[in-house]
Amino acid sequence: MTAYPSDLEIANAANKKPIDEIASVLDINEKNLIKFGDDKAKLNSDFIDSVSKNENGKLILVTAISPTPAGEGKTTTSVGLVDGLCHIGKKAMICLREPSLGPCFGMKGGAAGGGYAQVIPMTDINLHFTGDFHAIGAAHNLLSALIDNHIHWDNELNIDPRRITWKRVVDMNDRSLRDITCGLGGTGNGIPRQSGFDITVASEIMAVFCLASDIEDLQKRIGNIVIGYTKSNEPVRASQLKADGAITALLKDAFQPNLVQTLENNPAFMHGGPFANIAHGCNSVVSTKTALKLADYVVTEAGFGADLGAEKFFDIKCRKSGLKPDAVVLVATTKALKMHGGVKKEDLGTENVDAVTLGCKNLEKHVENINKFGVPVVVAINNYVSDTEKEHIAIINFCKNLGVQCKISSHWEKGGQGASELAVEVAKVADSNMSEFNTLYEDAMSLWDKTKYIAQNIYGAQDIIADKRVRNQFKTLEDDGFGSYPVCMAKTQYSFSTDPLLMGAPTGHEVPIREVRLSAGAEFVVVVCGEIMTMPGLPRVPAAEAIGLDENNKIAGLF
Repeated sequence: MTAYPSDLEIANAANKKPIDEIASVLDINEKNLIKFGDDKAKLNSDFIDSVSKNENGKLILVTAISPTPAGEGKTTTSVGLVDGLCHIGKKAMICLREPSLGPCFGMKGGAAGGGYAQVIPMTDINLHFTGDFHAIGAAHNLLSALIDNHIHWDNELNIDPRRITWKRVVDMNDRSLRDITCGLGGTGNGIPRQSGFDITVASEIMAVFCLASDIEDLQKRIGNIVIGYTKSNEPVRASQLKADGAITALLKDAFQPNLVQTLENNPAFMHGGPFANIAHGCNSVVSTKTALKLADYVVTEAGFGADLGAEKFFDIKCRKSGLKPDAVVLVATTKALKMHGGVKKEDLGTENVDAVTLGCKNLEKHVENINKFGVPVVVAINNYVSDTEKEHIAIINFCKNLGVQCKISSHWEKGGQGASELAVEVAKVADSNMSEFNTLYEDAMSLWDKTKYIAQNIYGAQDIIADKRVRNQFKTLEDDGFGSYPVCMAKTQYSFSTDPLLMGAPTGHEVPIREVRLSAGAEFVVVVCGEIMTMPGLPRVPAAEAIGLDENNKIAGLF
């Protein structure tokens, strides 16, 4: 078998262009860039305002089947697709989330694509990049400090320390911080109370950052964040602590989108990165909207499979921003389909057409779900060099019976050229104006009914279940005026059910609701189903163990 270089080796060997040359492709003048070295820059907010009246390009969402340990390559396919579009002569760019340090040092080891379909500079993007995540973490923790300081100094708002819902954050996987007690050490150190840490990408500040339409909207949303409740059970907002101005000041520079490039020197915005479970899992609205003013085709992605990522992209991001997607690309691999068909991970290298066909039931359910939003879908087989022709034919024939086009894409091995056939089909679908986009449910539905509707129509569930305490949480949120908000489902990404081991396309299951959380700044209600961690832990063998510096003092071990 051919030996391929690692992702990092490919990235390090890339022929990077100066960032002002990348910007010129989008008609961005160098004076509108805030440079971070020669290969990355932020886009000046004045320029964003100046292009706001340009016509929009076509918006293409890349999503995937339910994730498996075998991998689906959604980001890699997104990058490959935009390189493919540029390869066939289209003016295209990509909008992605920024990677979090937690997964980088945990399971994933990096999140900038792979093979010959990557965004560069890969090491910078995966580590500190332009400092956006540090700004978001500082902004979040400033609010945490102001809360405890307010309670320490007379507590004029009568905040109940037992009802504070705002934790602290750090951009690292650290299970020891999930539950803490703060304020110990005497009267000078604040009021003792139980609290905890979330990972930065789970912060509501991150969600607000990615949903805000401009800097004024950002400050308004920050002010609306509910941090806890008074002793008479009234919600307390960040604006009551006079926190919104300082937090917005910390985020002013970070709020400007980051411009980088693909391996094939095509433009890419990477901006924001909310958790795809506890939040909506999409890059920022401001970067997506700006990209649509600059390119004829904009490729973006949403976290995890289509049941979580695409549903939230449609029902939260598009609902709140007015975005209307023109096409969806649903990514699948033979290995992932075989796992959904019952094959163990160690046996995935063996051809198994029957298992691929059985696993296609998962793909079929995702296609069915996307159709409910009125957006045309193209299936992309992310080609592995070990795939067999018979397995590919089985997937293509299955999709043909669904009335859906399916294209094989070899971007990991061949870059944009390998994705050109997929690009031709996606451009044709996006240009067809067949999209009749609609959200899944209306704002006027009750929060309970919205949750039930998603569970039954997207997850194939029979019903949702919750104890009286949780049902009361739904009612209280509606009584407090939040009933028109969309719901953000937090559940395992590995299954349509809440059991990560239940693969394929299960039906008739019940979805247990464990708790309901308000994100008043982001303007959605988080419905937590099953066991969801907002502060992940590191695996037994963290990716961090392989990361370091080589003999030339260059970063090594990222993949």
